[in-house]
Amino acid sequence: MLVVVDTNILISALIAPSGNEARIVTAVQNQVLSAAVSIDLLAEYEDVLTRPKFSFDPEEVTRLLHPFRFYSILVHPTHRLSISPDESDNRFLECAQAARAGFLITGNKRHFPVHHGKTKIVTVREFLETTRDQL
Repeated sequence: MLVVVDTNILISALIAPSGNEARIVTAVQNQVLSAAVSIDLLAEYEDVLTRPKFSFDPEEVTRLLHPFRFYSILVHPTHRLSISPDESDNRFLECAQAARAGFLITGNKRHFPVHHGKTKIVTVREFLETTRDQL
């Protein structure tokens, strides 16, 4: 199952290491879930997670990002989108489109359409309910 993971899921996973968002990261880490990333997404992950306002431990950020850097499918979107009112969220839609991902997992659905092509936009809870027997 191929997914795109929004940055807010990674933030939540660092804040609550035993929460549902951390389960998504662990599933990517254990290669139970395949994540798709683009150069833009990797840059956003790094930029946001290292912002001083979060005060995340740099080693924890490195550990969290490792599976996304090394186990994910790297795609190169060829079309720029302007669907979301939050410009950076368009990069996630572009990645999902290029990867033909089944899901885009986010903590903030209001900036996304219900689906984009064949990609369903879901919260972590919705994703876990959908994939209950697989994770």
